[in-house]
Amino acid sequence: MKAKIMGAGSYTPQKKVSNAMLEEIMDTNDEWIKSRTGIENRHISEGEDTSILCGKAALDILEKTGISAKKIDFIIVATMTPDGSSPSTACLVQDFIGAKPVMAFDVNAACSGFIYALSIAEKLIQSGAYQYGLVLGGEVMSKIIDWQDRSTAVLFGDGAGGVLLGASETENSFLGEDIHSDGSRGDSLTAGKRAVSNFQLEQATENGFLKMEGRAIFDFAIRSVPESIRTVVESSNSTLEDIECIVAHQANYRILKAIAKKLKIPVEKFATNIAEYGNTSAASIPILLDELLTNGDLVLGSKKKIVLTGFGGGLTWGSMLIQL
Repeated sequence: MKAKIMGAGSYTPQKKVSNAMLEEIMDTNDEWIKSRTGIENRHISEGEDTSILCGKAALDILEKTGISAKKIDFIIVATMTPDGSSPSTACLVQDFIGAKPVMAFDVNAACSGFIYALSIAEKLIQSGAYQYGLVLGGEVMSKIIDWQDRSTAVLFGDGAGGVLLGASETENSFLGEDIHSDGSRGDSLTAGKRAVSNFQLEQATENGFLKMEGRAIFDFAIRSVPESIRTVVESSNSTLEDIECIVAHQANYRILKAIAKKLKIPVEKFATNIAEYGNTSAASIPILLDELLTNGDLVLGSKKKIVLTGFGGGLTWGSMLIQL
């Protein structure tokens, strides 16, 4: 059995926060943010948690594909900002959309999470045991950000997106993958840390805010991501010239330019929406993919090849070659 992408969807909160608005609460300015990141706006939740964002993205997918929630066989949510440790965000989504009591679980690979979740979902469909699966990436990054830290606060936004996978005997959307992790460099990006504390121990509490070594992440991305993209393309008997576009994690426009330079391809080959949404972690790839499909820039069934690539905390990174 083969796995086919049947459609995509997304949801972002209505509240838009511009760079100018951030000038009012921290020592920064619009030009500084745009020149260093390419970000102009980000969407911020006004109370909707990750499960709600993912649930609304899931409903968008189901509406666009015409598939009933009752036909869904599994739900995977990629997130580093779940509603809580338990229940999983995916279980809450299952209830929100009115799906059957199907298998539902979360994956935490930070900004690479959607790639990880999509890889798992493809294998579940290939097993022949499942007909339809929802794969979602969703984040409420605003709840783990220190809004006094301009080095991180200006970067992130909230949102959710995803795809519906279906089983097919003839059509296969997945041509190759290259996925990795390196925990030895994990301290370069951390969030939600809680010290071991109990009646036997006295430990200072941690605020759990996201902390990032920007230079370390930049260097990691421009070294690891080009290699991953080359690997997945070449191992699938394709060339970069065969690729319609690269749908990359929207971390920083400077990173995308540096990756394009390493690959010796025009940066225009990289689709972008970072100016509007900022870095939405696991949600960034599916939100962008949905935009491209909705706008007609990409068309399912066209047989065009695209690369999805993510990179971030863990450290984790991975690429997938997709045929639409």
